[in-house]
Amino acid sequence: MSEEYVAYCVKCKTKRTMQNVQIVTNEKGRRQAKGTCPVCGTKMNLFLKSEK
Repeated sequence: MSEEYVAYCVKCKTKRTMQNVQIVTNEKGRRQAKGTCPVCGTKMNLFLKSEK
């Protein structure tokens, strides 16, 4: 994917562009972008708008 997702890193306490992004659907049906922080390696999560 060529899209970049910016999410908040809890460990760094700032917004960063995620690496190794995977788009998944959780058990409640919401879309999420899951990835890692490029600086500290912490897992990051971002809820996305639903596709219609």
